[in-house]
Amino acid sequence: MAAPVAKNEEVELRIDSLAYGGNGVARLNGFVVFVRRALPGDTVRARVTKVKRGYAEATATEVLAPSPERIDAPCKHYYEGCGGCRFQDLRYEAQVAAKEAQVHDAFVRIGGIPEPPLEPILPAEEQFHYRNKLEYSFTETPKGAALGFHRAGRWDEVLEVDRCWLTTDLGNGIRDTVRDWAQEEGLPPFDQEAQRGYLRHLVVREGRNTGQALVQLVTAPGDLQGADRLVAALRVFPEVRSIHWAVNDSPAEVTNLPTNLLWGEDAIEEEILGLRFRVRPNAFLQTNTRMAELLYDLAIEYAGLGGSETVYDLYCGIGTIGLTLARDALTVWGVEVSEESVACALENAELNDISNAAFFAGEVGEVVEDLQGRAGRPDVVVVDPPRAGLSGKALRRIARLEAKRIVYVSCNPTTLAGNVKDLSEEWGYRLVRARPVDMFPHTPHIETVALLDRI
Repeated sequence: MAAPVAKNEEVELRIDSLAYGGNGVARLNGFVVFVRRALPGDTVRARVTKVKRGYAEATATEVLAPSPERIDAPCKHYYEGCGGCRFQDLRYEAQVAAKEAQVHDAFVRIGGIPEPPLEPILPAEEQFHYRNKLEYSFTETPKGAALGFHRAGRWDEVLEVDRCWLTTDLGNGIRDTVRDWAQEEGLPPFDQEAQRGYLRHLVVREGRNTGQALVQLVTAPGDLQGADRLVAALRVFPEVRSIHWAVNDSPAEVTNLPTNLLWGEDAIEEEILGLRFRVRPNAFLQTNTRMAELLYDLAIEYAGLGGSETVYDLYCGIGTIGLTLARDALTVWGVEVSEESVACALENAELNDISNAAFFAGEVGEVVEDLQGRAGRPDVVVVDPPRAGLSGKALRRIARLEAKRIVYVSCNPTTLAGNVKDLSEEWGYRLVRARPVDMFPHTPHIETVALLDRI
């Protein structure tokens, strides 16, 4: 179909739905247009930014008729262009309905399943203040260094934040304390475009069920001026148990770095489903603790363990899923590429007196065959891969294990659907159950737990 629009053209559009990733979906003479900053039910004026074969992209410049699902966002930074949330002005019930529809559409359109066995979405129990981890960027203000998030769509501009609605009062207080310390010390923020300055990022992690907090400061190379005063300021919070400093000497904006312990314990603890987990600065943990518990409950239910099974926990992180399954399994064998996360998983097994779980560092696609030689063929495989899903090699080698069941925990319905299609068409599996879980209200992200049986 020839595109009925051209780049930079302004058009009036009615938004029908939300695409995965958060853009509104409109149709112009049957031609699909993905529209930033538009919600289902809106009528907008939009400027076309890109025209591709089969679709176009546009940005809404004016809402001509708002959706009946629009509400007032509570956070003032939302209207200032903060990139942390996309849907604070969309009624929550409409958010979860859109996310459920996205998962259904992915299974139909990408997975080739006309009637996917999709169970109702599990909505978040808390719509705000749910995150146990936030990463802030430093920015320059007339008062000196401040902390905030990148403006939506901008890598070079940071919006100062004085209250984030996704974290707790403790998280907001810790951020403001570090900001005040930075201003008192007169330390310059790092300018990403010019590649100069000193203060780069702040990471705050909370154990929501334990009341413990970890703080990580990330700077450019150079001595940390005022480190003792930073520690003293943060120790005002009794929840702060661990304070770290990391140095980033690369252009990339990353926080997953080796750290120096400035004060306290090297890790904090979190409690999930009755188990204790040690969490270091770079260890992966789901950022919504309460919904992680419900997600893992689903994984346990789908695994259907009876006490005699060998379970592989692939992309195991710090062992949260595998250790919760170990109570009902014969043995659990975990694999994770991050050595720090594997060290945490081993500690967590010992911390909880779990002796039937072992964890190894390595790329799943590279080591799973060796694991089978050591552990035997698995009855159940649990996978929790990154957003890109299972790569070709990893998928093939997991499929060749011929496990009776695969429990797939996904953070991307499009790659999940593609992997399910491959496992079904090439390896004899079928999708039996799937359920979306909304871990991240007001964002485009959606988790899904899926169960595949080997036919």
